[in-house]
Amino acid sequence: MESSPRKIIHIDMDAFFASVEQRDDPSLRGKSVAVGSPAARGVIAAASYEARKFGVRSAMPSSTALRKCPGLVFVPHRFEVYRAVSRQIHEIFADYADLIEPLSLDEAYLDVTGDKAGVATATQTARIIRERIRAETGLTASAGISYNKFLAKMASDQNKPDGQFLVAPGQGEAFVQTLPIGRFHGVGEVTAAKMKGLGIHTGEDLNRQSLAFLQEHFGKLGPWFYGIARGVDERPVNPDRERKSSGSETTFAADLADTGAIEAEITALADKVFAWCQKASAFGRTATVKIKYADFEQATRRRSLSGAIVEQETLRCLSLDLVRSVFPLRAGVRLLGVTVSNFDAAATAATARQAALPV
Repeated sequence: MESSPRKIIHIDMDAFFASVEQRDDPSLRGKSVAVGSPAARGVIAAASYEARKFGVRSAMPSSTALRKCPGLVFVPHRFEVYRAVSRQIHEIFADYADLIEPLSLDEAYLDVTGDKAGVATATQTARIIRERIRAETGLTASAGISYNKFLAKMASDQNKPDGQFLVAPGQGEAFVQTLPIGRFHGVGEVTAAKMKGLGIHTGEDLNRQSLAFLQEHFGKLGPWFYGIARGVDERPVNPDRERKSSGSETTFAADLADTGAIEAEITALADKVFAWCQKASAFGRTATVKIKYADFEQATRRRSLSGAIVEQETLRCLSLDLVRSVFPLRAGVRLLGVTVSNFDAAATAATARQAALPV
């Protein structure tokens, strides 16, 4: 790695939420554990590796998970505990890197090019970090080491759990070609299906496509796909990455068919999201409403304003207008969500100045 312009490590905790629960309750160790609710409308937040062997995954309906794994043990989430452990882990990161980009509670990129701890190699740095995480939290982590973020992210999945993998300079393009397209970070189910329809099943298939072909079929994402198929990713590790959206959603115990009840739920969700916007002094220009029907089909409605949504009533009205656009309902509704995005820096700064004025 010494010849590389960057030394990037991607650290990913192994089955984080479920592993914390197994750590804190020894009776759960070695068992198929799901963090979530076994209720009919429950959704899996995380699954232990024992449960994953049966095909149980996060975001899966609890009913489906139980069919796949009848012995599944459910435990309620404890996000305050997960956040506390995440802070512990990030304190360890800070001993080895100044450039740290958190992706979630359980994963982050570290740029260790500067060798803050004097370890000399990124591979050894990753090993020491993983050893400290195990010693100080009782949990395991996996790591990917490479010269850019995309390759480090892909590498961290190679030897999971409790392992690490290096993609050294000169190896990136060959490494990417061995991967199935569904493994690519940033390629979701819909895009993967589209790619497969075009005969693109692996990184090697993607590598064979011209830039013009990828732009024709994937628009602005074409150059990105063209680059990563060749192991190219110029994005720096960004410790100040801005949050791009804030949202809230809820899954109902019984399908909602009454439009009045749906409007009441949307209003409550809009108020919850706006409360976050006020607390964070972050105001967006775009409101999005998500509707998931009883048959799991999903509808999304979105509207952007010329200026930021700085009034609670504005977000309420926007959200109600958007959800009313699906009336009359084609089926009962099992989930509703409201999100604000496209944050307006000028509105945030103005709000901050207003809050600073003496009363």
